[in-house]
Amino acid sequence: MKFTLFLTRYLLLILCLFKSWQCSSQKVELDNAQSQNIDFLIKQAKILWEQRSDSNAVKNANYILGLAYDVDQHNPEILNIYSKSLFFQGMFLEQDNKIKDSLFLKGSNVAKTAVLGDSSFAKKLNSMIGDSSFKILSALSEAPKELVPAMYWWATNKLWYLNTKAAIQRINHRELLEIIMHRIISFEPNYEKGGTYRFFGVFYSRIPGVELNQSKIYFEKAISSSENYFGNKVQISEFYYQKAEDKSTFLTLLQSVINLDASIDPEIMAENMFYQERARLLLQQQDILFE
Repeated sequence: MKFTLFLTRYLLLILCLFKSWQCSSQKVELDNAQSQNIDFLIKQAKILWEQRSDSNAVKNANYILGLAYDVDQHNPEILNIYSKSLFFQGMFLEQDNKIKDSLFLKGSNVAKTAVLGDSSFAKKLNSMIGDSSFKILSALSEAPKELVPAMYWWATNKLWYLNTKAAIQRINHRELLEIIMHRIISFEPNYEKGGTYRFFGVFYSRIPGVELNQSKIYFEKAISSSENYFGNKVQISEFYYQKAEDKSTFLTLLQSVINLDASIDPEIMAENMFYQERARLLLQQQDILFE
């Protein structure tokens, strides 16, 4: 009787172990399949990104990246591509301000997740003393170079989201955005075709109490660092020369952009094409902009 009971328990134990191994094996297979699917989605999104002169390609890329992001919100590759692609759609492809804002806000939050979720950043953050806001600012001021892309798209998406908001909101975010961008400048001042300088050119034209000439100084640095990137000239026209009420330079510079060859740098041809369209639109609005 005891032997029978022992044998029964032994067989049950074997059965449980087998089922446990089987479940574990199935989980590994599921994880592998999921990983392969994510890799496939990222690959397809990259292919579409290279075709970004076609607005549908960008929107499809963001749809695919959204699917991947819903599955894995801690994949650095997804986070960096997605935050950049969301910005592109909001910047160039949408006209409705509410849609643009939602894309910029999403892009900022995705990039922020990439920064805060980074293991080295988290370790640095945990070593800081003070309240949560102070700790984040302190950690950002010492963030590693590897986080430059995520930090850039966090701040850049946030800037364009705040552009349509009350000035007090830009003031409230000033310290955060300045710390992020100055940290990037310390590593790669010409990142994204003078993007850090272009950022400050826009930002300082929109912050009360900052001399407008500061905006011009940063825009000129952006232009000199990447003359073939049309966005630097279009944005200095839109944000600095318009506010400085220099209509003559505004018109001359925008017309010069339109006359340039967008394929002068194949890597940024799509961006240049869209900035030429932006230049044409601004010229059409000149009477309103310089009332």
